[in-house]
Amino acid sequence: MTTALSLHRELAWELWTAARTLQAVPPVSTRHPDLDLADAYAIQSEVREMDLASGAVLAGLKIGATSEAIQSMFGIDHPDFGYLTDRMVLADGADLDLSRFIAPKVEGEIAFRFAEDVAGPDVTAHDVLAATAEVLPALEVLDSRIQDWRIGLVDTVADNASSALAVVGAGVPPGTTDLAAARMQLRSRHVVQEGRGSAVLGHPAESVACLVRILSGFGTGIKAGQLVLSGSWAAAVDLVPGDTVRASFGPLGSVSLTT
Repeated sequence: MTTALSLHRELAWELWTAARTLQAVPPVSTRHPDLDLADAYAIQSEVREMDLASGAVLAGLKIGATSEAIQSMFGIDHPDFGYLTDRMVLADGADLDLSRFIAPKVEGEIAFRFAEDVAGPDVTAHDVLAATAEVLPALEVLDSRIQDWRIGLVDTVADNASSALAVVGAGVPPGTTDLAAARMQLRSRHVVQEGRGSAVLGHPAESVACLVRILSGFGTGIKAGQLVLSGSWAAAVDLVPGDTVRASFGPLGSVSLTT
């Protein structure tokens, strides 16, 4: 009989291998309909340990599915989280080789860099801002190791919240502007997306506070120095070869990548 632990490890190995062979796998949720959110995070944890065992260093976290646009796009109705390693964080202007991905998409958001640890079930947006060293314009590149992006919540959580990497720009102090009222324009050769910070659970810092409260259920939190992606301000855009994608956030700065 297959135990839960062995199944988690088997599925984690599938997803970890899929990211390296670029061979997507059928949805976890359709093959194992009894798996729940706790199982999905257990699988994600196994994938993370495989990454760390290969030499990657944990660099931060991401919260996803925080806006109606993203929830609608992927049929998800609950925020989720994933992890970032040092191999997943690139500087502004990064030139991406799309052959590294299966079916990549990109979205614009703000990242938080922390000066202090933040943890606990009652953390607020105010607490998050007080502990933040800087906020940074960011482009998150999504990629699904699940075939044809046929994902539900269990699938995306198991697959590290569909995260591939993040490109981050220069940081500014968190009090530079009202993050909820701030506007973003994400422009590629073929698409223009607009959004504002209030799309992310009302305020990007509230999104991060939500993440901290979720993490408290796992007995952990955010560590000083870590980078946290706070959620997309608009729908994700397909990444195509020969493109430049730029997200501009007014006084918060801008960030770009090329393909």
